[in-house]
Amino acid sequence: MLIHGFPSDGIVTVNRVVLKPQYDVDDLQERVAMLCENVKTYHSETGFVGGFVCLNAGFISNEGSTIGQATQSPLKDREALIVTFWNSFADHEQSHRSDTFQPLFRDVLELCENGNEETGYHLLWQGKAYSPDEAKAARQAKDRFAAA
Repeated sequence: MLIHGFPSDGIVTVNRVVLKPQYDVDDLQERVAMLCENVKTYHSETGFVGGFVCLNAGFISNEGSTIGQATQSPLKDREALIVTFWNSFADHEQSHRSDTFQPLFRDVLELCENGNEETGYHLLWQGKAYSPDEAKAARQAKDRFAAA
């Protein structure tokens, strides 16, 4: 399990942030760090399970994309995803009504060119890579049962 303690009926929320031209990654990191620390401090016992923030690295996979042969995203270092894991949507919504959360959330929104839409998802699958021995055993099992 990648997110330890994440319930099978929990929810995942995703915020997509596109930075306004006058802001940079340092601005984003500072404000998002304050926001995330607040959520961990005040909501770890009221439904928050974990999360991560990732920044658009700029590369586009030509092996995994069907959008042509672009090799670099125009949103490199300007787009970030804030992904959080919650016991329930009600817990998530309650956290966002918190007096300590709202000012920090507004600080992050000030950076956003795209406004904000936070979308909720049900997790369908998660998993970590096999160890070398597990990978070998999995390949052997596939080979054995594929022949049957």
